[in-house]
Amino acid sequence: MVEKQLRSGGIADERVLAAMSEVPREEFVPRRVRRNAYADGALPIGHGQTISQPWVVAAICAALELSGGERVLEVGGGSGYSTAVIASLVRPGGTVRSYELVPELAERAAQTLARLGYAEADVLAGDGAVKNDGKWDAIAVHAATPQVPGALVGSLLPGGRLVLPLATNRADVLTAFRRIDDGSVGEPRVERRKIADCRFVPLLGESGFPTPDR
Repeated sequence: MVEKQLRSGGIADERVLAAMSEVPREEFVPRRVRRNAYADGALPIGHGQTISQPWVVAAICAALELSGGERVLEVGGGSGYSTAVIASLVRPGGTVRSYELVPELAERAAQTLARLGYAEADVLAGDGAVKNDGKWDAIAVHAATPQVPGALVGSLLPGGRLVLPLATNRADVLTAFRRIDDGSVGEPRVERRKIADCRFVPLLGESGFPTPDR
């Protein structure tokens, strides 16, 4: 996976490659699809959600530019696989708080992460795009949104990075943002960089698309 999908696909961050080689991806997918855990594609994890293909997880983590010690917010943590990779990258001294809208997935992710020893990770059920209550060095969103959630940009520390897929009619566009103001006055200002076209499940909730029961 690391050599044939990630390194050959342009992922050059050695810390990300090391984390992806260490995290047991098969522990985060249902037993019926474990034989395909390291395949180059997304896999179903139940409740209409998926675990992203390895390259996408690596690209997001590389764009977060983590060197250790950061506080990271994750929105749409799913099975907890990307949470585990981020937890590895914020060592030593960092933390990752992961929100998952589906309570059953959040509970399963929390159990898996605890069993595997990722003490840096805290998993909560809820809408992380609006419920987060802190300032963050980096934020990762694992679902496509029609616009950049203002609450997330405002939660970035100066210089902080936000990575998310923006939904368009043609494709979802994985995009990296960096906060470039000093946080003292006015609206946050960001610079943006396109990473790649991709395909994600939609972000549901106040900052994304309407939930099915609305």
